[in-house]
Amino acid sequence: MAGREPLFGVTASVTGRAWALSEASDEAVAAIVRATGCNDALARLMAARGIGAGDASAFLSPRLRDSFPDPSSFKGMDAAARAVWDAVEAGTRIAIFADYDVDGASSGAQLVRWLRAVGQEALTYVPDRIEEGYGPSAEAFASLKAAGAGLVVTVDCGAAAHGALESAAGMGLPVVVIDHHLMDGPPPPALALVNPNQPGDTSGCGHMAAAGVTLVFLAALNREGRARGAFKGPEPDILAMTDLAALGTVCDVVPLTGPNRAIVTQGLKVMSGWQKAGLAALAEVSGLTGPASPYHAGFLLGPRINAGGRVGVAGLGLELLGSEDPARVREIALELDRLNAERKAIEDAVLTAALDEIESGRIDAGGPVIVLAGEGWHPGVIGIAAGRIKDQFNRPTIVIGVENGIGKGSGRSCPGVHLGNAILAAREAGLLEKGGGHAMAAGLTIEAARIGAFRDFLAERLAPEWAAADEARTLRLDGIVHPAAVDFDFGESLKLAAPFGMGNPEPRFALSDLRIRFVKEVGTGHLRFTFEADTGAQVSGIAFRALGKPLGEALGSGHDRRWHAAGRIKAEDNRFGRKAELHLEDMAAAG
Repeated sequence: MAGREPLFGVTASVTGRAWALSEASDEAVAAIVRATGCNDALARLMAARGIGAGDASAFLSPRLRDSFPDPSSFKGMDAAARAVWDAVEAGTRIAIFADYDVDGASSGAQLVRWLRAVGQEALTYVPDRIEEGYGPSAEAFASLKAAGAGLVVTVDCGAAAHGALESAAGMGLPVVVIDHHLMDGPPPPALALVNPNQPGDTSGCGHMAAAGVTLVFLAALNREGRARGAFKGPEPDILAMTDLAALGTVCDVVPLTGPNRAIVTQGLKVMSGWQKAGLAALAEVSGLTGPASPYHAGFLLGPRINAGGRVGVAGLGLELLGSEDPARVREIALELDRLNAERKAIEDAVLTAALDEIESGRIDAGGPVIVLAGEGWHPGVIGIAAGRIKDQFNRPTIVIGVENGIGKGSGRSCPGVHLGNAILAAREAGLLEKGGGHAMAAGLTIEAARIGAFRDFLAERLAPEWAAADEARTLRLDGIVHPAAVDFDFGESLKLAAPFGMGNPEPRFALSDLRIRFVKEVGTGHLRFTFEADTGAQVSGIAFRALGKPLGEALGSGHDRRWHAAGRIKAEDNRFGRKAELHLEDMAAAG
């Protein structure tokens, strides 16, 4: 829980947020220090996040064996494992139908590799985002049946594909669904349905990404294989798949708690060995060096894998992650890198046009949700644009690209506002052709003529949630530090609380009563700076993409006053030596 009183009395910083210091009792902090031997700052961070002394060691060293769920606790999991093994033993060709994003590609690649390990090369199908849209279709199933598939496994999609699965049943093509998206109404007619968010599931794993659910499915498959005596040699190595599960988990922005935290921790260790040819090739073209981190997965590898589905050939990501052909994966990695650069240019154009809708006053950015729409906005980048606008205005945001009277939309939410539920409600109200998602992200299809009514519906529906979700508007800070304390050892100690992401954000700290001593633009719109305290102690750092924004304006024009600063402390070990710097996120006038 965060403190109710604004820190330093800051109720409106330069970015418009209040600051609140996370609460942690001295007794709880001391107990964690005794249990783990960690420093006070790290213990205070854990205590404020609800981690008691008894759980602190497991938090600092998460292990799959301690938190991995029992596969049988998932409704339909055992039936799905039996269906796949029946097909394997009968020599029936299995097809993997995967979504076009990182979660889908990493889920599909796990199954491709598992099937290869038991002697079967799977067919694969990834729908084109623009031509086919999200999820399976009757045409896609017919294509797979014609190609020889006798069983289809959908990953990261399928739970809401009633019409497509009815068509598959009509053509005699059995389908197993592995998904994690919210569901409403009766389940589709699948041979087996695995989805921790389906009615009647008691696994308690509704926060898992499809890649995590797929990893559990592999455990169920291995267990079923053992029961059948099917393994004549070593079982498929599930731990070797955790890098793919971690990649999908990080990129789908699900909470890094419970099994997700253990999957990402273990998966990043496996990924750091770069044993999979596709990941190694993509790391090389991305300029990635050193051990893998959530940043590498989410901001270097993930966007490139996504680029195929956004502006290129949708199946490139799955092929890259599932292949061990060095020449082919190198070719794919280079193409994904090129497509990612193309995606950035298209994204910039859509983002500029979307922001113009707000800056011109045509769209109000002050309500509980921002809904933007434009003719010809590329559907492959609208989700990224929605995320950028959400970050800038601190509001749930949906961006819709319209073509021939039909809008394809993608939304990103803020903590405390469940966007997926709101989209399902809008669909039930008859405002959407299609729609679904989860708490923090959603997608939809809508007639252009209904966008105004949809905007009004969401504003009314989300107003109570937004009013209650003060967390989305408050900058939560884990402590107050003096510039003299910002050193390499302090920054390194914070890494023990990693991996960071949704549900376990990077620690943020406040520094009080500083003067600006140096500011300089670097790169494209970034600002380097140095703050100084009255004692003469200094802290340097960077404010990313701050130029021309309130944070950059405060840095550029605030030399004659004192400031409080807030941000993340990063340890750096490079050719210039060991140091720490502040990644600035906000400032507020002192006094």
